[in-house]
Amino acid sequence: MAVPSALPVVIVGGLHADARQAAVDQLLADVPGSVVLHHDLATAAAGTVVRTIRDASGILSAGEAPLVNDCACCALREDLVPELRRLAEAGLTRLAVVELWDSVEPKAMAEVVTSGGLTVTGVITAVDPALVLPYLANGDDLAERGLAAAATDQRTVADTFARQLEYAPVLALADSPEADDEDRELLAQLHPTARQVVLGHGDPAGAQGELARAALAGFDVEAAAAAQHPACALLPAEADAHGVATLVWHRRRPFHPERLYEALEDITCAAARSRGRFWLADKPDSLLHWDAAGGALCVESVGPWLASLPDAAWEMVPPVRRAAAALDWHPEHGDCCQHLVFTSPGLDRHGLEALLESCLLTDAEYAAGRDAWKRLPPAFDTFLEV
Repeated sequence: MAVPSALPVVIVGGLHADARQAAVDQLLADVPGSVVLHHDLATAAAGTVVRTIRDASGILSAGEAPLVNDCACCALREDLVPELRRLAEAGLTRLAVVELWDSVEPKAMAEVVTSGGLTVTGVITAVDPALVLPYLANGDDLAERGLAAAATDQRTVADTFARQLEYAPVLALADSPEADDEDRELLAQLHPTARQVVLGHGDPAGAQGELARAALAGFDVEAAAAAQHPACALLPAEADAHGVATLVWHRRRPFHPERLYEALEDITCAAARSRGRFWLADKPDSLLHWDAAGGALCVESVGPWLASLPDAAWEMVPPVRRAAAALDWHPEHGDCCQHLVFTSPGLDRHGLEALLESCLLTDAEYAAGRDAWKRLPPAFDTFLEV
């Protein structure tokens, strides 16, 4: 069913609730005729999600949506698009601001809104720079903090915050007096391409107007998803400033599975945030995703390397992935490689590099060839649930 009027939708998320509230209030003040739609998942234990719609003057309406399969986030998905369509059909709203509940991730909601035939014009994550390192270092389960979006939610504070931060092209920054140069540098290195807007600075022609412009600038859901995919992610570059460093480690030799497994804890804890793709000798055809924050590591297989596919299968691969592989193609190994990025205050760059190098195949192991690699002990099978 077509939407009767083009209603711009901006998604504002983030675990930093005060910063998120400030960003939403600024949008309401800067864009006349805007409304905020918010689903409060904190009431899920009672079996419902509470929906409110408000403008700059206060709450316009409130209602409840029942849980779907005992899942608050599923209830949000089911209720969000119909409510946005109702606003669009009324034709009175200039901008719909979807304020996400604390742990809801903007990627999923942007895809829900777009698949519902509506137009997402912006995605903003609100951040207090002074809280970036504490949240990245917090390995608590969301459930322990009362922030789980479903009974089966196994995410942590750190990995949820990292994804919220890195997905959004716009970061709305609280004007935090506690934030120092190290905090701001960490934020800049974690997401160097983000457009940063400091909340509450300047007049409507300055920072306040900038947030509204960012909300209406346009957003490409497919490009945003590609930018997060391990095969073609736009990862941070080398950097070193204000006590914060980013190490980009790129090699063309596979890891020895046992040596890497034994070093996982030290590698994972070496940086506040690390991510990328890696190559295991006993699984030479599998592209593996590395995603670590808060001292916890998630490893998963995301399919084959392009070099492992027959030529006929390349047509089924998204163009953005083919382009990314072409930029980094090796005459012998194709796109198979180690490409890991570590960002942290006080990063021991040399120690980390030495540890990573020690996990690669030795010259003799490498020379033995792929058949021998595949016979190495499969240390990651349990990790990958093979």
